[in-house]
Amino acid sequence: MTSALDIERRLRARYRQPPGVEQFGIEPVPEERKTAGWFDLFSIMFNFLINPGIMLSGGLMVAAGLSFQAAVAAGFFGTVVALLFYLIMATLGVDYGIPGQVATRAVYGLRGAKLIPSLLRTLVSVYWFAFQTLVGASAIVAVLAKITGATYPLIWVSVIFGFIQACVAVIGFGSLKVLARIALPIKVIVLAYLFVLFARHDDPNFEPANVLSYPGASGWTWVLLAGWVNVAIAGWLTNITDAADFARYTRSRTEMWAGTFAASVFGALLSTALGAYGAAATLGKVTNPFVLTAQIETSWVAFLLVLVFLCVDDWTINVLNLYSGGLSLSNMFERLGRFWTTLIVSVFGVALCGVPDVLNFFRYVTWFGNVFSPVAGVLVFDYLFVRRMRIDVPALYDPKGRYRYWVGFSPIAVAWTAIGFLICTYVIPTAWIPALLTLLITGVGYLLTVWIMPRAKFATWLRA
Repeated sequence: MTSALDIERRLRARYRQPPGVEQFGIEPVPEERKTAGWFDLFSIMFNFLINPGIMLSGGLMVAAGLSFQAAVAAGFFGTVVALLFYLIMATLGVDYGIPGQVATRAVYGLRGAKLIPSLLRTLVSVYWFAFQTLVGASAIVAVLAKITGATYPLIWVSVIFGFIQACVAVIGFGSLKVLARIALPIKVIVLAYLFVLFARHDDPNFEPANVLSYPGASGWTWVLLAGWVNVAIAGWLTNITDAADFARYTRSRTEMWAGTFAASVFGALLSTALGAYGAAATLGKVTNPFVLTAQIETSWVAFLLVLVFLCVDDWTINVLNLYSGGLSLSNMFERLGRFWTTLIVSVFGVALCGVPDVLNFFRYVTWFGNVFSPVAGVLVFDYLFVRRMRIDVPALYDPKGRYRYWVGFSPIAVAWTAIGFLICTYVIPTAWIPALLTLLITGVGYLLTVWIMPRAKFATWLRA
């Protein structure tokens, strides 16, 4: 059996990648490299969820009219629901050591996987990178203004900040583990500090009892609540195709499930709560808790602490965004190694940091949900009920193998993805949580189509 070290040497030579970076891209990770435990996954995912973007979304929920409790509930339940589907697809990484984009070849076909889920995920990775960077940079600008007395341009701060983050992403999974372990205690300490800072502020509106009872302009109005639950689910579903990416170095399913679920639930809950707390305390006027900190705090030590948090925080989040984006691009262009594709995605991500409209969170995430909901439905139902969680890994890399289907595309998967997108965009009202309902409708429709066409050649291929 070829050792993992020999495989890495061959990959490095094939792709001309520098030493010291992760060499595995679309290739399966050997068993001897699967050394990550539950705490590694917990650290990575917890850091991923403790981020300015989710905190801002919690503040935006309150600013939109939800009460504090309703905003926290929307973020929590949206995360739990979406996480059930996310964990199903993450299991692929543990079982087969392959990235999620390669696994989609079994469903969409060798070419279909490149032009649908991989292209979509690459674009979304670039967007998330720019969004998180801009949100973090806006808080950095506010903090620097307090420390130095000068106001720095948001765009330039965002671009510089994004460039620094990209330098870590190209190294690969090893940097994710190390950075996550360093960032975890820093984030926990600063997060606790911010909650205490807000709770002890002399304005009566900041008192915990008043925040917890803050009614919001609309309270628990179902349409508004459903809209934000939909946004939480949609945001998670954009990660469905790369769920396996972070799990393929994990030792077992149990460790992956435990680490990912615990970190995701607690991380989303705390982030949403902090953003909603700050917004409720200011009666919906300030949605970014770090900007609020700069407004109410006067201590230089506190400002430096928040500045360190923001830098470490965005680093841990955006390294994951660029990492998954690089793997998606690797699946599209197989001759480029993971290092180079991650570098390309980083360049586009940093460039997009110069576009402030990226901060229009609700609009973009809703649109992404319209696209990824049918993709998630097709992938989850196919993997669970058609393939019964079994994939022919060698065939994923065989241009003439069973996953070629019709000129490289699976007609059923492509058709139901298009149908699902139209249903989600034009048919299902917001009050029905379109991201979730579309996933279920698309998945069931895809499954029934495969079952009722047993004599069709492409249906037989799908069952193979």
